[in-house]
Amino acid sequence: MTAKQILLSLIIVCCCLTFATAQQSHYKVYAIGFARSGYPFMEADWAAGASKAKHLDITFSIWLIKGDKGRNILVDAGFYNDTKEAKEFQLTEYTRPDSALRKLNVKPEDITDIIISHPHWDHIDGIDLFPKAHFWMQKEDYNYFVGQAWQTPKDTGGFIERNVRKLLELNLNGRLTLINGDNKEIMPGIRVFTGSKHTYASQYTLVNTGTNRIILASDNVWIYANIVQMLPPVSGGTLSPTGYINAMKRMKSMVSDIRYIIPGHDGKVFQKFIEASHNIVEIK
Repeated sequence: MTAKQILLSLIIVCCCLTFATAQQSHYKVYAIGFARSGYPFMEADWAAGASKAKHLDITFSIWLIKGDKGRNILVDAGFYNDTKEAKEFQLTEYTRPDSALRKLNVKPEDITDIIISHPHWDHIDGIDLFPKAHFWMQKEDYNYFVGQAWQTPKDTGGFIERNVRKLLELNLNGRLTLINGDNKEIMPGIRVFTGSKHTYASQYTLVNTGTNRIILASDNVWIYANIVQMLPPVSGGTLSPTGYINAMKRMKSMVSDIRYIIPGHDGKVFQKFIEASHNIVEIK
C-alpha cells in the first residue's frame, strides 16, 4: 500500500468515527420527586425480609431523560392527587408532575416521549398532562391492563378505570407505540427490558448517556433494600418473586456501579446525587 493510499484510508476512518460520534445521542438524566408519603413505613413493608426497624422515606417520582437534540423523554407520568389511592398514602410535598418539571425549565409541551414502566395509578395517571408526548408501553402489559384485568374475577389492584380510558384515547389518536418484548432499543441509546413481573409485563429503562449506563428501574426495584440485599418485594409487589430477583441480577450486570440502578420509591435517591433543584437530582 502506498503512502497516498494509507493517508486516504486514515482520512476515511477519521470521517467514519466523526460521523459515528455525531450520530450518538448524549443524555442527562434527572430524578424528579413530586410527592412524599407521610405514612410511617418501614423497609419491611416494601422488601420481604428487610428491617422492621428502619424507617423508609417513600417518594413518588418521574424521571427525565434530556437529550442534546431537542428530545425530552420521561419515564412514567406521575399522578393527580384527587384519587382515594393517592389519599391513602397521606401525601406531603405534592406538586403536580407537569409543574415539577418547570423547575428544570421544561414545559409540559416540551416532553416528546413518555416510557410507561407499568400501568399502576401512581405511574400512569398523569399521562394527559403532556399534550405532545408519544408513549411507549409493553404490548402485553397494555393488553392485560385494558382487557383481562377487568374480567370476572377482576385483578385490578393498583389500576384505576380512568387510566384505561386515557390510554385507549392515546391509542386511538396514534400516540402510543406497543413494544413487543424484552431488550428493545426504542430510541438511540435507550433500551427497555422486561422480566420483573411487577405487573403483567412491566419494563425498566437502560439509558446510555454517553458517559454512564443508568437503569431507571421504576417499580421493578421498589427500594434500595431490594437491590442491595437482593430481596423480592412483599406480597403483591410482583407476580414472580424469582423473576424479580433475576431481573435485579441482570440489572447489576448492565451497569458499572450499583448506584446507577435507580429504584422507584426510595427517598434516598435524593441524597445520593447532585441536587439540581429542590427534590430534583441529576444522576451522574
